[in-house]
Amino acid sequence: MAHAEIDAIRAMLAAGPPPPTLADLRAMYDGLGALFPTAADVTLTPGTVAGQAVELTSTPAADANRVLLYLHGGGYVIGSIASHRHLAAELGRACGTRTLAIDYRLAPEHAYPAAVDDALTAYRHLLDQGIKPGHIAIAGDSAGGGLTVATLLAIKAAGLAQPSCGVCISPWVDMEAKGASMDGKAAEDPMVQRQGLLDWAGMYLAGADPKSPTAAPIYGDLKGLAPLLIQVGSAETLLDDSIRLAGVAGAAEVDVKLEVWPQMIHVWHFFYPMLTEARTAIAGAGAFVRGKMG
Repeated sequence: MAHAEIDAIRAMLAAGPPPPTLADLRAMYDGLGALFPTAADVTLTPGTVAGQAVELTSTPAADANRVLLYLHGGGYVIGSIASHRHLAAELGRACGTRTLAIDYRLAPEHAYPAAVDDALTAYRHLLDQGIKPGHIAIAGDSAGGGLTVATLLAIKAAGLAQPSCGVCISPWVDMEAKGASMDGKAAEDPMVQRQGLLDWAGMYLAGADPKSPTAAPIYGDLKGLAPLLIQVGSAETLLDDSIRLAGVAGAAEVDVKLEVWPQMIHVWHFFYPMLTEARTAIAGAGAFVRGKMG
């Protein structure tokens, strides 16, 4: 079925050769994010938490006592506050919260569990600032979606109260890329393929067990975790990661909602200025967070 908006995004992604080095790829990803500037009413406040760069974004109607902790995607090796600023800000707007986006440390310079440690530190920081756990949500896309669940597991292991909920956008939760959709959806997915995932997993894990629960949350004990919303596109190699995560979470009696969006590609939310379904998905995620925060 034809979809003009998605076709335009596919054409944009296909333009030009792939960057030759990791540094080039990081720069390209930040540049892609720069194509979508934040809205004029977004206030940006840079800062640091335990030496890591963070950025607090706010829109006029945001509740200052409620915060969305945002964890960007990029396979744990690329991505930044800059690449995802537009998405983090708009998701916060939809949630009625401020957004704290963090530049967690990237592999291969900083291997697993550095990203998990940084996300947990950011959550502790919010608690130290007097934000109630029930007024915090954690969200992320792709690797950041897997990191969202990993952070919930780390919060549980640390004996801290869970946040209100987690939002996982096209989450990557299997470091071994075993899902059937890795092959079944390969021809449809313009962004993620098995070998690339395995290469990035090797950089991130640096010899660690690929079934470590805070690297691959489908192997974790999810019982007691905060409610989860999982949004994934039907045209994704990572489709089965979302389906498996929902199954593991549901079996552990986690309140979980899985949405599979027809024809959508990996992290279609990123392209919300160009894509109606992206704006609708962001609004739905915001409604989910508002409902869980009360």
